[in-house]
Amino acid sequence: MRPQSPGGGNRAKAVAVVAATAVVAGVGLSGFLLLGAKDDRADGGGNTAAPTAASKSATASAPASPEPHSSGTERPTIPGWKVVVNPKWGTAFDVPPDWKIESPSALIGYEDSSVDYDDPANWGKSIVVMSAPAIFRENWCLSDGDKDGRMDNTGLAMAGTKGSQGSKSTAEVAVGLADLWVYGGYTQPDRKNIVHDRTARSYTTRSGVRGSIAWARSRDTPREDKCDSDGKAITFGFKNSAGGFVAWSLVGATGVKGELPDSTIMKILSTVRLHGKPTQS
Repeated sequence: MRPQSPGGGNRAKAVAVVAATAVVAGVGLSGFLLLGAKDDRADGGGNTAAPTAASKSATASAPASPEPHSSGTERPTIPGWKVVVNPKWGTAFDVPPDWKIESPSALIGYEDSSVDYDDPANWGKSIVVMSAPAIFRENWCLSDGDKDGRMDNTGLAMAGTKGSQGSKSTAEVAVGLADLWVYGGYTQPDRKNIVHDRTARSYTTRSGVRGSIAWARSRDTPREDKCDSDGKAITFGFKNSAGGFVAWSLVGATGVKGELPDSTIMKILSTVRLHGKPTQS
């Protein structure tokens, strides 16, 4: 089975979870590899404009590795939760114990299958990605929406961090990326079903990190598969210790049984904090 994003069915065949060191030999097993040539600025850095027309592509993953990938030195700020560390961008946050934490080198995001993935030149083309992700109920729904004879996993929610170089403010980061995550995972190729914040609001985490947050949600998106759903996303734009713009995002399905409550999302967001010196600027 291939790991899939929140969203489901054809509408979610956009997720790639891969290690940056993944090799081309894995393509035959995974369907598509997002190679290390693309990092978590794959939406074009600070460019948050979505493609004018797009559809979803196949998902991919690196070989499974044992959990946990949480830091052995970083303690969770919420007792009993697990820590997700992103050394690349110098960030950390906590998730409940039933979340799966991927490798810090892993990427997860939404691909544009309007391009020909039989051409290696197109490998890694993404609408938006983030790194060092954590996934909530990765086997929430199973389907063969693309009728290729293989069952696809659809997760209920995911969270992670990405760089946002080129952005002019934390508000720009928050508004643009929240909208882009919902577009990529739930509504493409249309934007008419997205309702999103036009302006961000200030937010400070429990550790004192200041920035901006914005929400986006889809409404009444057409269903093409049993795993399709509407979705929501929140992005927190802030600066890391090196002064670089960073985006923490959480995206998940809405209107479904087991939906991740907004209250839990805000509790997770409250734990976002800086973690050492970023390894990438």
